[in-house]
Amino acid sequence: MKIIDELPEQVRHIEHQWIPMPDGTRLAARLWIPESAEQTPVPAILEYIPYRRRDGSRLRDEANHPYFAGHGYACIRVDIRGSGDSEGVLTDEYLQQELDDGVAILAWLEEQPWCNGRVGMIGISWGGFNGLQIAALQPPQLKAVVSVCSTDDRYADDVHYMGGCLLGDNLSWASVMFAYNSLPPDPDIVGDRWRDMWFQRLEGSGLWLETWLQHQHRDDYWRHGSICEDFSRIEVPVMAVSGWADGYSNAVFRLLEKLPGPRLGLIGPWSHKYPHQGVPGPAIGFLQECLRWWDKWLKDRETGIMEEPTLRAWMLDSMPPSTSYHQRFGRWVSEAKWPSPATIERHFTLAPYRLVKSHSTADVATLALQSPLSNGLFAGKWCSYSNTPDLPHDQREEDGGALVFTTDPLEETLEILGAPVVELNLSASEPVAMIAVRLSDMRPDNKVTRVTYGVLNLTHRDSHAAPSPLEPEATYRVRLQLNGIAQSFPRGHRLRLALSSSYFPLAWPPPRSTQLKVHTGGSRLILPVRRPKPQEISFPEPESTPSSEKTQIHEGHHDWRVIRELDKDISTLEVINDNGVYYLEDPDLTIEQSVKEWYSYQADDFSSPRGETLAVRAYQRGEWQIRTTTRTVLTCDDQNFYLDAELDAFEGKRRVFSRNWNRIIKRNLL
Repeated sequence: MKIIDELPEQVRHIEHQWIPMPDGTRLAARLWIPESAEQTPVPAILEYIPYRRRDGSRLRDEANHPYFAGHGYACIRVDIRGSGDSEGVLTDEYLQQELDDGVAILAWLEEQPWCNGRVGMIGISWGGFNGLQIAALQPPQLKAVVSVCSTDDRYADDVHYMGGCLLGDNLSWASVMFAYNSLPPDPDIVGDRWRDMWFQRLEGSGLWLETWLQHQHRDDYWRHGSICEDFSRIEVPVMAVSGWADGYSNAVFRLLEKLPGPRLGLIGPWSHKYPHQGVPGPAIGFLQECLRWWDKWLKDRETGIMEEPTLRAWMLDSMPPSTSYHQRFGRWVSEAKWPSPATIERHFTLAPYRLVKSHSTADVATLALQSPLSNGLFAGKWCSYSNTPDLPHDQREEDGGALVFTTDPLEETLEILGAPVVELNLSASEPVAMIAVRLSDMRPDNKVTRVTYGVLNLTHRDSHAAPSPLEPEATYRVRLQLNGIAQSFPRGHRLRLALSSSYFPLAWPPPRSTQLKVHTGGSRLILPVRRPKPQEISFPEPESTPSSEKTQIHEGHHDWRVIRELDKDISTLEVINDNGVYYLEDPDLTIEQSVKEWYSYQADDFSSPRGETLAVRAYQRGEWQIRTTTRTVLTCDDQNFYLDAELDAFEGKRRVFSRNWNRIIKRNLL
């Protein structure tokens, strides 16, 4: 990363600015404004998220926004209502109130003497979501969006559910926000009322996981904020960005295909990171790309950005399996439009334990599958946050409990770009069942690297909105689209397709152990094959502006451990994300952050899966000292989910708030 100290414009930094909302609530903002903007107003760039601009996202904000400001943009980072130092209480994601507040922020920006009324929105994850959602409301000030690691579909392609299956990340993410929502505003910003504001949050934010578990199917709750319900509402230009190690890469393909206005897609090898900070590498000069985008759409300058191919993607080379990559080898490829006419379908038919290009009656068989709960312990995380090691391990350990189909060694290199599809004829022994499908690269030394995967709750085979139980032993034809990917399979390697009937803890298992029967006749794998072609695509090296001082006081620890207690036949995946204790000089804060997660099961008991999270957050400045602990436990039987949670808040050593939740939520074809 090249740190840029000298920029074309001198920048004025405003640590804190109140923005009034129509109902009188004030939102807290941090601003970077070119000094010349007071005489010559400039466009504005807004990032609007709940991750505490004062301390949580401070260093990242400082790496991004001053860079844009130094190139002639007024940059503003706003805490969502009820988060950070903003007034109010945050009770869920993407509420209409949040979007209405966003529209009000845009109107406020237009009124400022340093803004010319043209605004762009940028954000990763939450900020990528609400950039698209606010664009769908068509506020006149919003002229362009850069949406990173986001989705158009809150039910089918978000952290909560995948293929109608409950994701383990649903618990993990709910726990992250449970901890964020327990934190107070900064007394240096809000004064003596910090404690009253804190208790409003402690008492009012609620247990979001309960809400998410109550909406197990695609209903109006999930349709709200899902721009796929009407793509035509977004008329402004959109740059959609993600990474293959992220959970949100599929949305880039859909946005390129469905949005009516100008759009560009960019997918690198990265996890849930901005691309100039991207891991696994290579990182790119993403801020420079954004400048080309902003200059085009906010300043009407021809930068050549729209002469770029519609999709630019990192074609992954084959690499040995690993739970952590510093760098993913490969090359940049491009497509002039998406879907690309240069991508063709290639079919492989399922035969007994083989993938073949053609089949005969001798290849037709019925194969039984009943996976143990251990399938999935080495699956990695649905969305990698680079809290390594969180990527999938050698798949041979997973394949032992799966039904596996393998090709002969490839006679020539095979490259795919897009979403593989699996069509299966199958039956199940239970009315509620799931299937997980993994496509892997099998190397000549027999090591197996997962390339992509998908999961499907088989009761959702026809609809996420109106699922229906299976008739045991009846045969169904199901279609499962795997996550999109760009992957090169070298000559001499083999493709491996693995099917399993459980995939915990990435996805919560079905109520009972289920035997699936796969009928190979008519079952097939469909690959989006791309012919290699000469390309000259490159990006500049990453740049950013310097961030303020961070001093590590106690080192943190990040780890994933699989623990097998053979005497009790209990297996546990332990995830540790401990950032230790550190000091931020500018806000004069000492901060402690740690999250621990445990996912366990016993033997082959499908009522035994258990997820537990524990988060500790603490802040100190002089005599002001607060700490919160949040704990969530999710268990089940074949009829219900059982949700237990607790929140404790401390001033100094004195506990000042405590609340427990105990909820029973009925399983509904899940």
